[in-house]
Amino acid sequence: MNQLKKATPKILVVGDLMIDHYLWGNCERISPEAPVQVVDVRNETVVLGGAGNAINNLKTLGATVSVSSIIGDDSNGDELLRMLASIDVKTDKIFREKNRKTSKKSRVIAVSQQVLRYDYESKSDIDAQSADKILNSLVNTISSYEMIVLSDYGKGVLNEKLCQGVIQLAKEASVKVLVDPKGSDFSKYRGAYLLTPNKKEAILATGIEINDSNSLEQALIRLKTECDLGISLITLSEDGIATYDNRVEVFPTVAKEVFDVTGAGDTVIASIAFALSAGKNIEESAAFANLAAGVVVGKIGSATVTIDEIEEYEASLHKSRSDAHIKNFEDIKTIVERYRTQGKRVVFTNGCFDILHVGHVKYLQVAKSFGDVLIVGLNSDESVFRLKGPTRPVNIAQDRAYLLAALESVDFVVPFESDTPYDLIKMIEPDILVKGGDYEGKAVIGTEFASELKLVDFVDGKSTTKTIEKIQGKLC
Repeated sequence: MNQLKKATPKILVVGDLMIDHYLWGNCERISPEAPVQVVDVRNETVVLGGAGNAINNLKTLGATVSVSSIIGDDSNGDELLRMLASIDVKTDKIFREKNRKTSKKSRVIAVSQQVLRYDYESKSDIDAQSADKILNSLVNTISSYEMIVLSDYGKGVLNEKLCQGVIQLAKEASVKVLVDPKGSDFSKYRGAYLLTPNKKEAILATGIEINDSNSLEQALIRLKTECDLGISLITLSEDGIATYDNRVEVFPTVAKEVFDVTGAGDTVIASIAFALSAGKNIEESAAFANLAAGVVVGKIGSATVTIDEIEEYEASLHKSRSDAHIKNFEDIKTIVERYRTQGKRVVFTNGCFDILHVGHVKYLQVAKSFGDVLIVGLNSDESVFRLKGPTRPVNIAQDRAYLLAALESVDFVVPFESDTPYDLIKMIEPDILVKGGDYEGKAVIGTEFASELKLVDFVDGKSTTKTIEKIQGKLC
């Protein structure tokens, strides 16, 4: 993830912009006027929708984003431009068309469930002059982008003239074009680097009923051949993402809990575009997109995702490398602040953990049970030497941290140099501070910064010292 955290690619999004409008409330009765629910509206929000959701995702991932589109000369268009400006997205390639309605979709949400949606929009193709305005604006600037995303919501912006014009300009500038397609005819996207149709869209476009691995491969090959793609890709909902270059690769989904799939397709194409722009290959990019989608479907409404959220989500699935769970003071401070905003209970404990044994594992499992996130402070080699004597540690800090981070109960490991974790506890301010049962009646460092202290008994007969003595006894 470090490579992606540092990436700031310049990406252009071309497509159907819209406003997603939400009315949030409670529902406790049926209307006496008609058999419909009465929603008591408590809150109202607006966010970018359509291609705007791809833009939002690219921004939160860290990209520098520009957008090109056609909108109406109306108040919704004014609002949309203000929304884009508020997130620092360049809008000089957005043009207005008279008599066109800027899309706005309003959703009524009651008790986390969508009960109604109503739309205000135009669906007809933009006129030739509007397409020319976009293409002319790209002639001298397209080479400045590292990736172009065409986000098609079927509202008329991405007609054949504009799609083929952008793709040809991009080819001449050696810039990849990624397309989130719409409809059953993908010919207007011919020459793009890849498309991201879902399974249903791929079936309609290819005429192949995808029901097993053979039909999936046939559909992928047909898309690649007929659309002249660099890579063929199909999203498979709960089954993940399938790609085809020289062979089929399927990347299983990693969603734990699904609340709302609104905008998940935008998250997938944004994540793939971002990862490819950052130098990842298609396999790495698809795996990254799966993780991103797993995060957003656990949210309600058109959602976005950050690199940190993806990293945390990957860690929660225990699919990440152990070293991804080893953090420094600066990193863990940011992570704890984020967990605080989510209402998560943070647990902290510390130790040398020189030779990992069953006593350690059971102790850490109990510690984790007290909250949502377990952070383990780990004594450095120098502090272990000062505390335990010249023959310790047996294992260096890097190895000890890696083994701890591999445990299911441990979320993060933070090495520290001092003899006590006082400064680390002061910074984290854990909800629960955990120490061994041998601290009963003794002063515990850092308790003034924790909401609660918990003491956990050790497993009888299990300790690093006894393990070393047993090994030495057998060697003698």
